[in-house]
Amino acid sequence: MIELKKGDKAPNFSALDQDGNTISLEDYKGKKLVVFFYPKASTPGCTAEACNLRDNYQTFLNQGYEIIGVSADSAKRQQNFRNKHELPYPLLADEDKKVIEAFGVWGPKKFMGREYDGIHRSTFVIDEKGVISEVIVKVKTKDHASQIL
Repeated sequence: MIELKKGDKAPNFSALDQDGNTISLEDYKGKKLVVFFYPKASTPGCTAEACNLRDNYQTFLNQGYEIIGVSADSAKRQQNFRNKHELPYPLLADEDKKVIEAFGVWGPKKFMGREYDGIHRSTFVIDEKGVISEVIVKVKTKDHASQIL
């Protein structure tokens, strides 16, 4: 796994969102950006995290932040997740894992004694110049907004 850290330039990325629109880092030039990676849409932890960010979305906007969620789910699954929970920000359907791997959040995980490769829940805060200002790897799904802000 790649270890991006505070002060590193954010990887330039481009991927399709839940509606088939191309979203790239370039689109957010001059803005602060929160990119959160989650293992799977519509699972309890991911839903809690996404909804916590949704509930605090206006606060993020007021402080000049935009938000993007990323997982390896299909566009259809992302779209269902977004619609069901009325998420106001785009969700990238990174099925080929290009963005996930660029940020170094794909790797070995353990669950109930079983080892497998998957997405490590992580959040990257990127400043107006495209530099990572914070990396959060111990995400509190129910209180993630306060961790970021």
